[in-house]
Amino acid sequence: MKAIVCKQYGPPSNLVYEDVVSPKPKENEVLIQVKTCGVNFPDTLIIKGLYQFKPDVPFIPGSDVAGVIKEVGINVKHLNIGDEVFGFVMQGGYAKEVAVPANVCFKKPPKMDFSVAASFMIAYGTSYHALKDRAQLKQGETLLVLGASGGVGLAAIELGKLLGAKVIAAASSKEKLELCKQYGADEVINYTEEDLKSKIKELTNGKGADVVYDPVGGDFSEPALRGTAWEGRYLVIGFAAGHIPKVPLNLALLKGCSIVGVFWGNFAMKNPKENMDNTLQLMKWMEEGRVQPHIHKIYPLEETPNALEEMMNRKVRGKVVIQCS
Repeated sequence: MKAIVCKQYGPPSNLVYEDVVSPKPKENEVLIQVKTCGVNFPDTLIIKGLYQFKPDVPFIPGSDVAGVIKEVGINVKHLNIGDEVFGFVMQGGYAKEVAVPANVCFKKPPKMDFSVAASFMIAYGTSYHALKDRAQLKQGETLLVLGASGGVGLAAIELGKLLGAKVIAAASSKEKLELCKQYGADEVINYTEEDLKSKIKELTNGKGADVVYDPVGGDFSEPALRGTAWEGRYLVIGFAAGHIPKVPLNLALLKGCSIVGVFWGNFAMKNPKENMDNTLQLMKWMEEGRVQPHIHKIYPLEETPNALEEMMNRKVRGKVVIQCS
């Protein structure tokens, strides 16, 4: 089969499009003929060897897959050959076929197309786990979303509104913030033109944000933490800015706030029942039309390096998808 292979850590231009041996599913896995694979910011870090885990080379990147089941492991009872599904893998998604653990593989609703299905699992799974399980966001609270025009950011806006919060979206351009408004943001902050901490205080009448959702890191983390309310929750999602910030821990003391780590991938693997419940709720909202990923662009499999370059250059609004077959 054809796949995108990382043979040495480095930029997307190092990736190779070539024939590899098709995988065989283990007893608790299914083999999927991949139709689409979502592009996520961690993919740009994994291929450079900069992510939390560092797979041995050579490997096939890509995690957010959707497609049709070709084979079923002997222990798998709830899925069958021919089922249209979406699922999550730690690696292997940028390929014609991939083996996926059955406990993180779900039947795709008939009305959900494959590009949407491949944009769903990581973005909405991460954001819902963050807001519901880690922050315990309550109705009437204020949620600040950094990097709000990205895939996880737009999902956080939608889910924050569904959970009854007032949502402030922060992003780097007028165009990105317009998209955030379309997704339900009540207020917006352009953090390239406005002082983030001051604007947070202004929009919350001096109180600060009850929950901060931060997939960006970098220079915006400390001012956002300083803009957190008393007993607020600061969610560490990721570091799209490129470096991990070092924040003064006395801020957590002075504000009585919590700095909370969010690693949805590990949560999904360690807590499959809770993740299943979350996914079923998200699918219900999707079928009701209450959440909908924004598809920025679709690339063919052989152009995956271009898609990753666009992600790295922060040109993406919403989700980029790879068409694998």
